[in-house]
Amino acid sequence: MNLKLSLLAAVLVGTIVSVPASAQTTKKSTAATAASKAAVSGKTPLAVVNGGAISTGMADLLIEDQTAQGQQNTPELRSAVREELIKRELLAQEARKRGLDKNDQAVARVDLARQSILLGLYLDQYVKEHPVSDADVHAEYDHQVSLLGDKDYHVRHILVDKEEDAQAIIKKLDAGGKFEELAKQSKDEGTKDTGGDLGWGRAQDYAANFGDSVTQLEKGQYTKQPVKSSFGYHVILLEDTRKPVAPAFEAVSDKVKQSLTQQIVQKHIAELMSKAKIQ
Repeated sequence: MNLKLSLLAAVLVGTIVSVPASAQTTKKSTAATAASKAAVSGKTPLAVVNGGAISTGMADLLIEDQTAQGQQNTPELRSAVREELIKRELLAQEARKRGLDKNDQAVARVDLARQSILLGLYLDQYVKEHPVSDADVHAEYDHQVSLLGDKDYHVRHILVDKEEDAQAIIKKLDAGGKFEELAKQSKDEGTKDTGGDLGWGRAQDYAANFGDSVTQLEKGQYTKQPVKSSFGYHVILLEDTRKPVAPAFEAVSDKVKQSLTQQIVQKHIAELMSKAKIQ
């Protein structure tokens, strides 16, 4: 399983093949030297450009990246990758001639890319050594299902700044006013044009006062007193309730496993941080 974290994913896909070109030594290599090194390693370089050898490993990485995106590993793809790497090597050589490889920003970028690649490989290895079991995934799924509670609530609300404004809205509702029409004066821009509709949710998804008020309502009832929150004053209408329906285990098991894997990684990072001497 490849661990995909926001920074690592970008680095591993986007910069891993560009690091060798910008991090090569500035000493001029000869074709003979490149061939000699290849002979020692037992690997024939993909190409030698002005004495600079391009490793087959770089080509393998690019091909792996392309096939992961759905391309077929064909002779045409391998030829295109070879041409791309030759162009990169030529441009990198020109950059080194101008001393750009010694530019402070270039050096920092290379160091950052190298560091990111190393930590990516380390985390991949760590995850393999500390795998998430099927039992762990099932247990977490059951835990999340238990948090759904026994009811979902379909709620509408009208939000205003002042308590007296909320009280005035309640009086209009008492007099037969339509909630959807009165919701047009709500300061909640996201719901005022849809009758104050907040959709389906759990009571615990809302602020404490709001959620508590929702659970006290019967279907079709609205709050008789304004409900205060950090956003202002609400008038709340309970449209309906239903029994929560959990997604099938098979539909979410991969996401649950990924979440548990990320938790393992974050816990490990936290442990390293706690033991580190940071000045």
